[in-house]
Amino acid sequence: MRTFEEVQATLQIAKVKEEDLQPITFCLSFGDNVSSGDYCLMELDDTLCKHIEAGKSLVIRGDKDEHAVLCSEDKTYDLKYADTSNLLLFVPGCKTPEQMPDKPESSELMHAQIWGFSNCYWELRRQRPKLKKLKKLLMENPYDGPLVGMLEEKPGQKYTMDDLLEIIQSSKEEIEAHLQNIHACEVDGFWRILDFDYEMKLLGHVTQLVDSESWSFSKVLLSVSLDELGSLEPKAMIEHCLNCYGRRYSNEEGQVMYALDEDKVCRATAQLLLQNAMKFNLSEFLEVWQQSVPEGMSTRLDQLRGLALLDRNSKPQTISLLCVEDLPEDTLERFNSLFSMREKWTQDDIEPYIQDLCGEKQTTGALLTKHARSSMQNGIKVFNSRRPVAT
Repeated sequence: MRTFEEVQATLQIAKVKEEDLQPITFCLSFGDNVSSGDYCLMELDDTLCKHIEAGKSLVIRGDKDEHAVLCSEDKTYDLKYADTSNLLLFVPGCKTPEQMPDKPESSELMHAQIWGFSNCYWELRRQRPKLKKLKKLLMENPYDGPLVGMLEEKPGQKYTMDDLLEIIQSSKEEIEAHLQNIHACEVDGFWRILDFDYEMKLLGHVTQLVDSESWSFSKVLLSVSLDELGSLEPKAMIEHCLNCYGRRYSNEEGQVMYALDEDKVCRATAQLLLQNAMKFNLSEFLEVWQQSVPEGMSTRLDQLRGLALLDRNSKPQTISLLCVEDLPEDTLERFNSLFSMREKWTQDDIEPYIQDLCGEKQTTGALLTKHARSSMQNGIKVFNSRRPVAT
């Protein structure tokens, strides 16, 4: 242990004036068996510090072949290994000047032991959750309705929420939100995605009931829907369909009602028409599409953003299915994929397919500036790849 006189002698050798320093001096010494591998350091922002101080957990997720991410209850962070030229010391009990009491009348000497040290730490950066794998896993065994008679259940893995939390690199809240976006539901404790044809069958039952009861699409009564359609499909599936394609509310009598979302119903109908055709004549498609949706609903091309791609340069003009969910999750791979499909894109055409790549406070314009070149073609700004794309 150093004495106060030894500290003063060291200051003189270093030519440092004692009055330029804090009145309290900490003398550090290494504890027994200290090594650089005893501790891993992680840099946390104020939000995550408060999260830990509140007794909540942070979880590192990722398979052996994946880059690890850190997850709170509702956010996902990329873990980046960072080196530093300064030696980082782990000194329990050591205080910063802001934590010191009011200035003492005379200089003080305090001792603290170093418990560990490191020249690197984990740096956190907020990132988009990696959710593409979620739908891929659930598509291994889509749900197409209850088993009938002697039929055996189709082979395929099924996943509980605990299973998904072990596999998917995302926070629980982000996983739950994505399960809702892809219309997944819990069946017998397992999360299942509905076979699309079965989902459309359920929607068909609901819209036919609305027509037969002469209801407004904004006033679909849940109790009657379950009573009338419960003999055709499980009531839980009927209610799930209403949750997917409608907004739940209560009327003045306290009855549970649903307002069907016109855009969602029209979009799903378009997907059904397009899924079995490579390309569809645009004018013919628009006519068939309008005829296929429930009477009283109107179709619009803006309902298909991120679902279908128009080719206005072909003669006749065509439309084809292109789901944003089927594109690569990585930003660079996404742009390479898009430019391999089409050499030049207008901003209106490409925006629906890159919108989900935007981070916090990031715009599609910023993404295009970074990953594409712009030029004018027939008076219209178009974007093409910054690098050669393999075909």
